[in-house]
Amino acid sequence: MNETTRTYDVIVIGAGPVGENVAERARAAGLSTVIVERELIGGECSFWACDPSKALLRPVVARADARRVPGLSQAVAGPLDVEAVLAHRDKMSSYWKDEDQVDWLNSVSVDLIRGHGRLTGPRRVSVQTPDGETVALTARHAVAVSTGTSAALPPIPGLDTVRPWTSREATSAYKVPGRLAVVGGGVVAVEMATAWQALGSQVTMLVLEDALLQRMEPFAGELVTDGLREAGVDIRFGTSVTSLAREDGDVQITLADGGHLAADEILLATGRAPNTWDLGLETIGLTPGDWLKVDDTFQVTDVADGWFYAVGDVNHRALMTHQGKYQARIAGAVIGARAKGEPIDDAPWGAHVATADHAAVPQVVFTTPEVASVGLTSREAEQSGRRIEVVDYDLAHVAGAHQYGEDYRGRARMLIDTDRNTVVGVTFAGPGVGELVHSATIAVAGEVPLDRLWHAVPAFPTLGEIWLRLLETHRR
Repeated sequence: MNETTRTYDVIVIGAGPVGENVAERARAAGLSTVIVERELIGGECSFWACDPSKALLRPVVARADARRVPGLSQAVAGPLDVEAVLAHRDKMSSYWKDEDQVDWLNSVSVDLIRGHGRLTGPRRVSVQTPDGETVALTARHAVAVSTGTSAALPPIPGLDTVRPWTSREATSAYKVPGRLAVVGGGVVAVEMATAWQALGSQVTMLVLEDALLQRMEPFAGELVTDGLREAGVDIRFGTSVTSLAREDGDVQITLADGGHLAADEILLATGRAPNTWDLGLETIGLTPGDWLKVDDTFQVTDVADGWFYAVGDVNHRALMTHQGKYQARIAGAVIGARAKGEPIDDAPWGAHVATADHAAVPQVVFTTPEVASVGLTSREAEQSGRRIEVVDYDLAHVAGAHQYGEDYRGRARMLIDTDRNTVVGVTFAGPGVGELVHSATIAVAGEVPLDRLWHAVPAFPTLGEIWLRLLETHRR
């Protein structure tokens, strides 16, 4: 066993997109920085989540859109080319190789140590490398954990015998299962049900709740439910799994109502758990396996002296890659400023606080139809005690929807804070609405007064004209 000792200004554990951004921003602030990763550089998003899942879904959504266009619908009436779709997925996932990511780290002068990093005390990290070396690291200023999450599996009897799919297997599989059972009703569940049904699986969704996408506006889940059922997905609400078994290659699923279901594979899309179980948290007074609670500058609140940061999904604030990268930009700037003794701008929307985590988190669900949202839902607004006006509009009545495709179905909702006369939440559901979300994000994050928003003229005929229709409805 060899052991080496190194000292850096900043140590980052976890080299997904969030950790990469923390490291790059710290290095840009003039701080020596090292990043530690035990798997592929680029993390979950690049290899098992965002990139491969959207590569699977893009042909599905494009075909669904094309089927609504006169003169084009007949040309896309046939099945998808599964081999081509999976090959494109592999390309978008860089064939599960991370050389390009390593080159990028080198280009921004961030050191890389491959191996499993664990805290051994304040500002200290020990890395066990694949070749048996131990590297002892010490940070002068900060240690940032960006280790993300992994699938949270429910305690179902027989689970260990069936080799279930998680999001990783669902995005990287090389064979289309004839029958796929999906347990869950959230984003991963609906997106993977959309993809694999279109690729040839017979998908059955087993949903404990009475609706899909329950954290979003109810109409979003209703439209996605309709789209999945029209595609052939069997959705069973109020259904739970009591036991599993693998018999003769099939997954045998026993349901709480006494029913049975057989599938070739089963995907458990039942939530996420923080990757903190083997980080050495106990050496600094924290509990392994817990989420890491942070303030708005991403310092972990239960650790003294302000040296420990948690950025991205691991802090449980907003479990999306783009939001984690936003957090990383904030955290890197904070670490740099504190290291130099510079003042911290921690006022709302200041340079060193992640105000958007509370007020303006955008999200797109890539189903048919798509769902896009930012800010509060009507339920969240009601719970917040604000005085809110809810403005709804049928997206099918917008001229751009008629151009987009025949039989367009969609809805839009805008929430107005009547005391401040600003938009605090927007949800769109319908084909093509993913490209509307950034305009909504600007309106919410910018706290644009409605009187000024009235002068933002949407181009005709586009789906963006929904903004004019929502504002007209509000004025009436």
